[in-house]
Amino acid sequence: MRYAPPGFCVNDFAVLTDEEGTHTVLHLQGPWTREFDHLRMETSYGRATSTDLVHWEPQGAAFGVGLPGRFDQQAVWTMHPFRHGTGMAMFYTGVSGLTAGGWPLQAVGLAYSDRVDGTGWRRHGTGPVVQADSRWYRTGERMGWRDPFVVRNDDDGAPARWAMVVCASDASRPVEVSGCVGLATSDDLEHWTVHPPLISPGDIDELECPILERLDDGWLLIGCVNATNNFEAWTAPQIEGPWTRRGPLGPTGAYAPRVTTAPDGTRVILHTTPRRVGLTDSGDRCRGMLAQPKLLVTPADAAPRLEWWPGLDAWLGEETDQATLHAVADIDVSEPVEITLRTDRPDGDHPDGNHPHGDRPALAVGCDGKNLWATGPEGFRLSETVLAEPAATLRILTIGEYLEVYADGVFVLSTMCYSGHPAPWKAVAEGRTRTVPVRPIRLPNPHRDDASAIWPGPSPHLTEH
Repeated sequence: MRYAPPGFCVNDFAVLTDEEGTHTVLHLQGPWTREFDHLRMETSYGRATSTDLVHWEPQGAAFGVGLPGRFDQQAVWTMHPFRHGTGMAMFYTGVSGLTAGGWPLQAVGLAYSDRVDGTGWRRHGTGPVVQADSRWYRTGERMGWRDPFVVRNDDDGAPARWAMVVCASDASRPVEVSGCVGLATSDDLEHWTVHPPLISPGDIDELECPILERLDDGWLLIGCVNATNNFEAWTAPQIEGPWTRRGPLGPTGAYAPRVTTAPDGTRVILHTTPRRVGLTDSGDRCRGMLAQPKLLVTPADAAPRLEWWPGLDAWLGEETDQATLHAVADIDVSEPVEITLRTDRPDGDHPDGNHPHGDRPALAVGCDGKNLWATGPEGFRLSETVLAEPAATLRILTIGEYLEVYADGVFVLSTMCYSGHPAPWKAVAEGRTRTVPVRPIRLPNPHRDDASAIWPGPSPHLTEH
């Protein structure tokens, strides 16, 4: 349901699918540490496989840094592997070292494999195949030239057979708003021509992990906005533009999206979600885990959106009123409502007697129509958003510390909370309290017991008495 390899956390990733329907993820990985050094720790790609995009099995490392003296000797970052001929091609980010000011020097390299399972890679040459061009992009301090994504460009009048988008820094803008999507083109994947930025919004610090998805009437581009920790969407009739900004496609906390075809034939987005060091609310935010898929909906006359993917329904149990840590429920919001999901103490374990049923909320979701929020202990706001339209129903999902909310089926809020104990869900509206039936979530691997396992709830020896 959520995945990270044993003992590690996950950052950016890519998805492959073979003819038998097996999905393979290649992902950046690093250990759980308070001070995360992505130059020394993100030096290899982890690999995992799944047949349903929910239950992932770790398969070990699949790619690592280059030999000393090469452009990728220090770190290898975000990659894009895809089918090419009878095997695969993979463009990836290589880091050679740091500038005098401590900024990573980035370039894009190419590797090939005769296999289609994400293994067996051999580098094309000893240097990068495309680098930032100083006519349009920063090339030293505060540069960006990473996260390559490559597609065949069959549009009429396209300058070349292949188009590459990258996270880059627009040299014509102030650093703090220079985040852009760079563009390069090629006829053979090995010789590239760099062009001016494809998109340069002028209000984004870094526009990371850009991806392109073919639509019936053009293209969808999705990029991650570093400052707000979410991703946004743009659409265009052809890759060269003109591009129309469509706004956020996912809420804060959802990052590094990739599009793939689910077993039911639908197009879905997978993304990462953060965690906290030490699995406590006071821990520093850190790289996280791979979250479950969302259905990608791309109407011709409206902005794209992410919805609940029906493929998750097979992992839900029968409705119950019992306390459940991993659960899904639907709640009507025809009037302002607040739903308590976890309480400060287990039922019947409150020493002062004022709350004999442990009914002080430790995790709750509230909605008054267009305003939606999640709160932790003492009512602290963990996350909030304003809906485009008043919601009629909410679907709430909790998996360990992770919380997602869908408004009328659309993914609109996510957060994390490590406080509280499982309790029957209670909805309070207009002074009336009712129990909310939930459907328990069946975890693919409920017995994992390592640093990347799903939070199992508060440890008994840490509970205050």
